[in-house]
Amino acid sequence: MPNRLAHETSPYLLQHADNPVDWWPWSDQAFEEARRSGKPVLLSVGYSSCHWCHVMAHESFEDEATAAYLNEHFVNVKVDREERPDVDAVYMEAVQAATGQGGWPMTVFLTPDAEPFYFGTYFPPAPRHGMPSFRQVLEGVQQAWTGRRDEVAEIAGKIVRDLAGREISYGDSRAPGEEELAGALLGLTREYDPVRGGFGGAPKFPPSMVVEFLLRHHARTGSEGALQMAADTCERMARGGIYDQLGGGFSRYSVDREWTVPHFEKMLYDNALLCRVYAHLWRSTGSDLARRVALETADFMVGELRTAEGGFASALDADSDDGTGKHVEGAYYVWTPQQLREVLGEDAELAARYFGVTEEGTFEEGASVLQLPQQDGVFDAEKVAGVRARLLAARAERPAPGRDDKVVAAWNGLAIAALAETGAYFDRPDLVEAAVCAADLLVRLHLDEHAQLARTSKDGQAGANAGVLEDYADVAEGFLALASVTGEGVWLEFAGFLLDHVLTRFVDEESGALFDTAVDAERLIRRPQDPTDNAAPSGWSAAANALLSYAAQTGSEPHRSAAERALGVVKALGPRVPRFIGWGLAAAEARLDGPREIAVVGPSLDDPATRTLHRTALLGTAPGAVVAVGAPDSDELPLLAGRPLVGGEPAAYVCRNFTCDAPTTDPERLREALSG
Repeated sequence: MPNRLAHETSPYLLQHADNPVDWWPWSDQAFEEARRSGKPVLLSVGYSSCHWCHVMAHESFEDEATAAYLNEHFVNVKVDREERPDVDAVYMEAVQAATGQGGWPMTVFLTPDAEPFYFGTYFPPAPRHGMPSFRQVLEGVQQAWTGRRDEVAEIAGKIVRDLAGREISYGDSRAPGEEELAGALLGLTREYDPVRGGFGGAPKFPPSMVVEFLLRHHARTGSEGALQMAADTCERMARGGIYDQLGGGFSRYSVDREWTVPHFEKMLYDNALLCRVYAHLWRSTGSDLARRVALETADFMVGELRTAEGGFASALDADSDDGTGKHVEGAYYVWTPQQLREVLGEDAELAARYFGVTEEGTFEEGASVLQLPQQDGVFDAEKVAGVRARLLAARAERPAPGRDDKVVAAWNGLAIAALAETGAYFDRPDLVEAAVCAADLLVRLHLDEHAQLARTSKDGQAGANAGVLEDYADVAEGFLALASVTGEGVWLEFAGFLLDHVLTRFVDEESGALFDTAVDAERLIRRPQDPTDNAAPSGWSAAANALLSYAAQTGSEPHRSAAERALGVVKALGPRVPRFIGWGLAAAEARLDGPREIAVVGPSLDDPATRTLHRTALLGTAPGAVVAVGAPDSDELPLLAGRPLVGGEPAAYVCRNFTCDAPTTDPERLREALSG
């Protein structure tokens, strides 16, 4: 019989709707039940494409005996971290403070007042590797709750007080300057892996936001070292197993330092960020590989993640049926030499060499993850394309990984920005159209009459959870990119609505610091506030970047001032932990460069000379430059005001720090003015 999760919209919660565990969604009613019954709360947090979440669910939450014990002694609450990043953030902070590490599934035991007192992540069904079994943990917690309640309450109270004392002190409210950004570059150089690209050791995550900073830093300063780190890292990732060599798109991370074996889940945010970064790398270098990867990743998002309503789904699972009914990680993606022979016949040997498939295998049980190893000799491009097409067709016959169809506002904002720019750079109007459709969905379904955002939707139905800072900031970022690409002022207007909410509901007026949740959001044990960029830009960094771009488009002083105050945290963290504030550093580069404001005026967007100037403007590498395009003196976008044609010809106007160059009708002169 289904439990209380059966009516939820989250695919992750729905995966648990038939568990014998009597789950509650996160709600006041769950904690009221805990108070009424005198039971502690088991909080289990995960997400639908999380491998170990599935493992623990199968081992423990589908087990009748374990479920019976949970139902007797606990009020059990299940949370999708992607729907409720605020709940996830406050308890993850507690887990990390207590244990020094965190991850998913996250398992936290709470008092009926939602105060945490015991923590963990995955617990096995039987003791192993020094870990207690889940049943041992449950029994220990239950005994402490019934026998030492006062001690438990004291521990919980102390944890909450300690969390409250961890308020961020982030230096002053001044944005970083040359010195701090140079210090950040030096810090990255120290952590750079010169042999394999990327930063740090295993597991290795795609550093998309850091690469964006490196590209902007190179454009502003001419630093060849910054460009080299960016280009080499992107090439290594694109040649590695973390990139899907057949279908395009990136996996979440690599379990090794060489980018060989990925954790196979594919997330929308990674692919949106990386699509944009490879497009920007091509813009800086003209690299054919960067162009190919940007376009293949864009096509992957549109082909594999687009929903029927025009938005983008959150993720594809790591696991899939291996053909025997067993769910195995990576089964959809890996190949043995024998499987190549079955599909390709005599071309199997060429494919094995080209994609690095070996008899021993690079993954498990003799299977290999496809890569593009550096090697001598030349391959016949036509033959390789044929091999790739045949393998892709054969792979399509395999059972596909599950898809989390939940549309997350923030991640769709990132996808809109990536598709709009990639479409504009490579003359792919279909990609721009896909960006517009997703933006339309967000406006139609996620925005209410007060321009407040719903965090998620699914199957055309908005979820009940309020948007958090990253939603407002990333959606504004996407709309600003659309305004630059399409010349349609409505996107700038919607970005303004969202950023006004940031100023009034997320900013601390005294310090300029930003909170992850709005001032009128549900009160948790603390108000989450994290400026560091991890898997995606923090709401804080994303807001700083979007506020700065909006100010450049409109001349709004309050938005620019808020961006500069928010960047104070980058001044404090940039030189110390540059790997974890890459988007903030990229925003700081834009501020140091101006950012430049480009207005392109012409009789119509279909006019060839206007289109050439517009494309030249979009391809400028100056950090954070904003572009407006339209008819002279149009009221569509503020930057077009007072901008006439020059001698009856389409013209471009470039301004920076309240100073403007003479307008030009020459694309080459415009290119020089925007080359960083």
